[in-house]
Amino acid sequence: MNGVPRTLAIRIIGYIGLRDLIPLYAFYALFFGDAGLSVAQISSLFVIWSVTAIVFEVPSGAWADTASRRALLTLSSLLYAVAFVAWIVTPTYAGFAAGFVLWGISGALMSGTIEALAYDELAMIDATRGYAGLMGWANSASVIAILIATVVAAPLYAVGGYALVGWVSVGVALLQGVIALSLPSVPQVAEADEVEAPGLVAAKVGVGCRYLMMLRAGLREAARHRPVRNVLLVSSLVLGLYTYDEYLALLADEKDVATAAIALLVAITSLGEAVGTVLAGRTSRSRNAVLAGMLVVAAAFLAAGAIVGGVLGFVGLAIASGLHNNVIVVIEARLQDAIEGPARATVTSVSGLLAELVAITTFAIYAIGSAWFSISTLIVLLALPLAAVALLLPSRTPLPAAADIDEGTGHEGGVI
Repeated sequence: MNGVPRTLAIRIIGYIGLRDLIPLYAFYALFFGDAGLSVAQISSLFVIWSVTAIVFEVPSGAWADTASRRALLTLSSLLYAVAFVAWIVTPTYAGFAAGFVLWGISGALMSGTIEALAYDELAMIDATRGYAGLMGWANSASVIAILIATVVAAPLYAVGGYALVGWVSVGVALLQGVIALSLPSVPQVAEADEVEAPGLVAAKVGVGCRYLMMLRAGLREAARHRPVRNVLLVSSLVLGLYTYDEYLALLADEKDVATAAIALLVAITSLGEAVGTVLAGRTSRSRNAVLAGMLVVAAAFLAAGAIVGGVLGFVGLAIASGLHNNVIVVIEARLQDAIEGPARATVTSVSGLLAELVAITTFAIYAIGSAWFSISTLIVLLALPLAAVALLLPSRTPLPAAADIDEGTGHEGGVI
């Protein structure tokens, strides 16, 4: 991974991977359904989740540029565990909503923070070219964790129902918090005291002033720095449209798949995602036309897989997920490369906020559309904007340095 220290790689990959080693992932939509919730109510929970993330996304990013990122990541894991406890103890709409609020805050604390910590640590040793590969492996570990969790979910459910699945998920979330404590407490490339802000003395200032200075610096770069602004647009659309994974269990159920087998079908898509993300290091130097083509092919397989269903259909969905997530990792890496200011976590959080807005739109489409259309039809309809985003890649996404691109293949030579 181009000079990434092994210990750092293990910790980052471990932290991100454990985030998704959650058996409840395979069943929580069904859990909600069996508790008496309709598709519209389930979709409204996803909206609550996204709205919470939106409210806390950018403020938490500025916090991560001001305070200890390691401490924030530890807090994120603790809130994650409490969210699942809320679901288990109070399996009602109110309990599920409370859990999603906690999950949303947890996700906001992690979003932008882990990326900034990893990139700034690599920047200190001049190894940022290894960032895409590192995050590709981390995301792949995350997907493999989902795969393991979904496979394990079936026997856990058979033995102890939703309760056992839930408590095991709580334990994994707490273990992630332990890993968080081992992460480096790396200083930001530029401290908050060094950020110039009109009307404020750029000497030693209070925590509140440092926070506001970082927030201002990050928002200014996101809004005014053209390369960052452009890649923010593309990354938010590409990431925000990856919401169909929340409905794959419901899609399988719609196709009359037995409950015990649903987790195994979802695991197929997880395998495809793992392959896609682990190859992000190889595609990180691809030309924009290649990335655009990958999105178009992903949209085609997404629509076909939703229509066909069954094992063959979910293989198609796995291919779509792999291509889609590969592009997500590459675009997010290019965002990190484009950021020049000191508020890296804040700018990254802006991307997360915009992606959540896109996600809320898709959840609303699922919620409203479910009154007239099947889940498979809605997934097909939402494959269309994914293909349309490919048109933005050539003009809106910055290329890696020309020296890093092999003229014959459009890839950087030697990237792992």
